[in-house]
Amino acid sequence: MAADKAKLLQSLQIERPDGVQTPARRRWVPLLVAVAVTLVAAVGLLGLFATPFVVDQHPESVAATKPSRALTPTATPEPQSSGLVASGYVVARRKATVAAEITGKVVEVLIDEGMVVKEGDVVARLDSVLAERDLALARSRADAAEAAVGAIAADLRDAERIWSRNQHLLQHNFASEADLTKAEARVGVLRAQLKQSEAQFETARLDAKRAAEVLEKHQIRAPFAGVVVERSAQPGEMISPMSVGGYTRTGIRTFVDMESIEIEVDVNEAFIGRVRPGMAVSAVLDAYPDWRIPASVIAIVPTANREKATVKVRIKLDRKDPRILPDMAVKVTFEDGGTATEKSAAAN
Repeated sequence: MAADKAKLLQSLQIERPDGVQTPARRRWVPLLVAVAVTLVAAVGLLGLFATPFVVDQHPESVAATKPSRALTPTATPEPQSSGLVASGYVVARRKATVAAEITGKVVEVLIDEGMVVKEGDVVARLDSVLAERDLALARSRADAAEAAVGAIAADLRDAERIWSRNQHLLQHNFASEADLTKAEARVGVLRAQLKQSEAQFETARLDAKRAAEVLEKHQIRAPFAGVVVERSAQPGEMISPMSVGGYTRTGIRTFVDMESIEIEVDVNEAFIGRVRPGMAVSAVLDAYPDWRIPASVIAIVPTANREKATVKVRIKLDRKDPRILPDMAVKVTFEDGGTATEKSAAAN
């Protein structure tokens, strides 16, 4: 059988003439076949070593390597707050810059930023030398007028006694009608002089009182209890109730009543219908993002901002805290679960 196959293969060969050589490209065919066999063997070996790794994987690991649809952005959106959210600032309803009612030079400033003052405390003093002299002069005039009133009153009492004695003597014919008339006239003159002197004394007394009030205005006092937040003038500077140019200032210190702190926010006019007075509010300061402050709506300001299409809402803080400062940025959430009073009653 083998001999027959060998003869058959020899019969299929093409006989070439002597001297004809095999082309050079035929020599590369075996080399290419060897390279192909090597590549196939390498791929087989890689598959052989990779297959056990895949087979040994646990089902949990395989499931973890597969992409999860729950992690895609469109599958489960983040929960949104159901309440209306607005932003605004902390404001003080009572804030004033203390100024003098007269023009003068500052000689002493008794408070500075951050200090707490009570109503009526002296904030600063102005140069009061001339005011003190004016007060002394006015009081001297008042004393002189008072003394004049006393002198005229004494003369009047003496003249009235003479007039009364002349009336008695005339009844017994010991005095003439002329003496009685003269005494009566003197009484009338002295009464007029007394009235004039009393008026002059009252004028002098009012002048002295006015001079004392002017002197008191040289001591600038706090209009209400609060905290100093800004300084405007220093000792040696001139201040005036109105600006007159140059280096004259109009204020000394700025006070804030911390008890009047509240929140003002701008609510889009498209959602203002969801806000009502007394509504419970949760406020969060940008400075303390983890601190939620309970609050409630005071009022809705009955006007809209044409440019921003918003309506201003005033909010009261249920609890005051020293950390809450004026002009702090704040975000509030209007809770739809009822008013603050209703929530407090439900909690109790």
